[in-house]
Amino acid sequence: MSKHQLSYYEATAKGAKNRPQLIGEHNVDICIIGGGLTGTSAALHLAEAGYQVTLLEANEIGWGASGRNGGQICQGHNMSHEEMLAKVGKDTADALWQTSVDSVAMVKALIARYQIDCDLTPGVLHVASKPRHAEEIKKAVDYKRHVLGYDGVAFYDRKTVADKLGTDRYHGGEWYQDGAHIQPLNFSLGLAAAAEAHGAKLYEHSAVLEYTDGQHPEVITAKGRVTCRYLLFACNGYLGHLNGPAARKIMPINNFIIATEPLPDEVVERINPDRIAVADSKFVVNYYRLSSDKRMLWGGGENYSQHFPKDIAGFVKKHMLETYPELARYRIDYAWGGTLAITLNRMPQIARQQENIFVAHGYSGHGVAMATYAGAIFAKAVQGSLETVDAFEALPCRDFPGGTLLRWPGLVAGMLYYSMLDRLP
Repeated sequence: MSKHQLSYYEATAKGAKNRPQLIGEHNVDICIIGGGLTGTSAALHLAEAGYQVTLLEANEIGWGASGRNGGQICQGHNMSHEEMLAKVGKDTADALWQTSVDSVAMVKALIARYQIDCDLTPGVLHVASKPRHAEEIKKAVDYKRHVLGYDGVAFYDRKTVADKLGTDRYHGGEWYQDGAHIQPLNFSLGLAAAAEAHGAKLYEHSAVLEYTDGQHPEVITAKGRVTCRYLLFACNGYLGHLNGPAARKIMPINNFIIATEPLPDEVVERINPDRIAVADSKFVVNYYRLSSDKRMLWGGGENYSQHFPKDIAGFVKKHMLETYPELARYRIDYAWGGTLAITLNRMPQIARQQENIFVAHGYSGHGVAMATYAGAIFAKAVQGSLETVDAFEALPCRDFPGGTLLRWPGLVAGMLYYSMLDRLP
């Protein structure tokens, strides 16, 4: 049981409170394991629909990746529509693409409906780190506009990107005018408060030790037990070995962020006057944005061990200075890490394991919008609408070779190879 890791998000959290530990026997309609964006969204949507909902969080609401991530919400998946088309056909590919658009709209709608104070700021720019990436991005923009009929995206040439970001490091970019960025921990806490206002019961420091399946699954913690009709695993990179079949589908990866001291206005106006969020096209992605109080929040670097670097600030800062060497003079006030989960196909696994047991995880870097949306998908599935679950299940989501025991060596070798490619022209 852990308190929130010290981070810029933890330091600016709004609405955090102490919630009880699960004690005793409980019988409810729905039990959700995991208090991140998937779990709190599912709890909210189900409680809105009148279900009795119990959510169990091992630590605190938003403690995992949901409260530590880059805060970007953007349309599109890691797998392109063309790739999905070849795998599952037009109708399902279209439906999956639309989930990425609808997920962003859902985040914005929830923020507006429940007046969640989480620094919602418009604009996401996906920038090309290499000339050939710019050509690929331009083709992708044309495809979205002319094949998918999505006009919320535009191609920016090298000069336009340089004007937007105060650096000539990039070769072009994909502008998402309807993308946005938020303070993710505050969004998680806002969803939790809204769920509780509708009657959901959220418990903290209530790690699940084991569960049983069947017509009425039972979920067991150190001091309590929940019997339910439906069960959702919403643990993502913190699933561990609780659900073996689900764990074999994902690989936990650690990612890291730093926050500088507040930057002077003249620096802000030079490097990001429109306050947009940015992600580059490297395999090991750099992503960054300015906070509401003008700090540079920079995410970069990954590791694949079970331990964070001893010097997270130094580990990440070198990536920031490659793009903005002038930021070397400014203090790093916060440095933190978190664990996300990827799948082999880099698409979320949103699936029904058994008639009344579901899993949603493996967002592979698209977790803010898609995790929120996955919670709503589960809520609809409980009510009998399984179309979106079926669409995600149509995409093959294979186990990692070697399962949970041998997945690490293969991943490390692969990631080292791709990180080497990132360094080539």
